[in-house]
Amino acid sequence: MSHPYQLQVIEAGRLGEADRAEIVRLCNEAYGEDVSHLFDTYTADTHVLARSGRALAGHGMIVTRWLQAGDGPLLRTAYVELVATSQGYRNRGIGAGIMVRLAEKAAEDGYDLAALCPADTGLYGHLGWEYWQGPLFIRPEKEPTTDTELLIPTPEERVMILRLPGTLPLDLNQPLSAEWRDGGELW
Repeated sequence: MSHPYQLQVIEAGRLGEADRAEIVRLCNEAYGEDVSHLFDTYTADTHVLARSGRALAGHGMIVTRWLQAGDGPLLRTAYVELVATSQGYRNRGIGAGIMVRLAEKAAEDGYDLAALCPADTGLYGHLGWEYWQGPLFIRPEKEPTTDTELLIPTPEERVMILRLPGTLPLDLNQPLSAEWRDGGELW
């Protein structure tokens, strides 16, 4: 796929302070609020940066989370966070390009599944992402549990998943849970 921009995959540990500041500025602009605290809360594994020349045009990142469908095993999940495109670069396919590259990276890294909590569903559905249909919960502990009294229901949330090459068959109507995380956004 040819783009008028370049995509760079960078492991979080190799991200310099100047890059981090540039990403925070872009995300703050795109989300219309200060999201810098999320970079401390969500320990990213991988960032995908879209550049047009030297300008940062877009960003997305993968955070490892552990999702559980029903009473099945914990699934190492590439959870997508902070997808943003700079105002001057919107509607040019940059967000879609970032999402495709994030999915490729998740598959390359052997994740069981990819997931996200969408702010805008229009960007994701046509790329193969599906809404989870069953109820959503947060586990106060990382360990799997079938005891629903230990789960925190999150009925106001919507989650989308992307099946990767290694994804086992899933019933999207089962309950889906994720581990607790600090920072205000459970999903």
